[in-house]
Amino acid sequence: MNALSVSDVLITLLAEGPTNTGPDVGKASPVGLLVVVLLVIGVFGLVWSMNRHLRKARDHFAAIEDGPTASSAGGTAATREPSGEPSG
Repeated sequence: MNALSVSDVLITLLAEGPTNTGPDVGKASPVGLLVVVLLVIGVFGLVWSMNRHLRKARDHFAAIEDGPTASSAGGTAATREPSGEPSG
C-alpha cells in the first residue's frame, strides 16, 4: 500500500456520516442517573464516616496533650501538692 491509497482510505472513512443516528443517540439512560445517585450517596457516606473518625482522633490527641488525669494516675496526682511550696 502506498501513501496515496492510505490517504484515500482515511478520507473515505472521515467523509462518511455517522451510522447510528436514532432518536436516543447522545441521551443519558436511567442507568446513568442511578450510577450518579449511588456515587453521590457513597461520597456522602465516606465524608460522614471520615468526620466521625477525625472527631475521635481530635478527642484522643486532646486527652494526650492534657496529660494524665486523676483517674489514670490513681487519684494521687490531683491531690498532691508541689514539694517546693508550703501548705496552707
